Amino acid sequence: MGISRSTYYYKPKGARPLDVDLADRIEKIALDYPSYGYRRITAELHRQGLKVNHKRVLRLMRDKNLLCRARKAFKATTNSSHSLKKYPNLIEDLVPYRTDQLWHADITYIRIATSFVYLAALIDGFSRKVVGYGLGRTLSADLALAALLDAISKRNIGSLIHHSDQGIQYCSQDYVKVLKDNGIAISMSGKANPYDKDYASYCTSPLRLSFN
Repeated sequence: MGISRSTYYYKPKGARPLDVDLADRIEKIALDYPSYGYRRITAELHRQGLKVNHKRVLRLMRDKNLLCRARKAFKATTNSSHSLKKYPNLIEDLVPYRTDQLWHADITYIRIATSFVYLAALIDGFSRKVVGYGLGRTLSADLALAALLDAISKRNIGSLIHHSDQGIQYCSQDYVKVLKDNGIAISMSGKANPYDKDYASYCTSPLRLSFN
């Protein structure tokens, strides 16, 4: 018949479904098990008797946008459980009308390839520009202090309010001393309320920062 011996004796090990049918199977499994990635879905298909390569499953899941996203780890940046002195909120009804009248201080984290780095920043309440910042790998008080000293070195300070949460970095003796030595009034958000209405719009998300 003009065919090779291997072709004559070949016996398929399992049905190879069409992409459309396979995509339907994958979508059903993904709906039943939202946390499954392509390898676990491939294993489930094998249990159902379908012989399919995991690379093919990955391609179809990408095409159908069925790949689940890994949950990102959350890094807490505020520790207000300490015995250091905390200060009242001085800006509850304040509407800034000039630069260097009100600075908001906060710390956030930035994800890099293998870990996190922390960004401490001071944002001017009127211009919403970053007036000082510091980068580091730990949440030590030195990080916040570096941002404060950076801001003080660059700005002309007159009557100024420094507003932050009640984090230990901002209540530390060294940080408070620098504020007082420079005649800067200290203001803090209420306990367990770091994102009050006066503070939320100035959070230091990397996507919202504006540098001078």
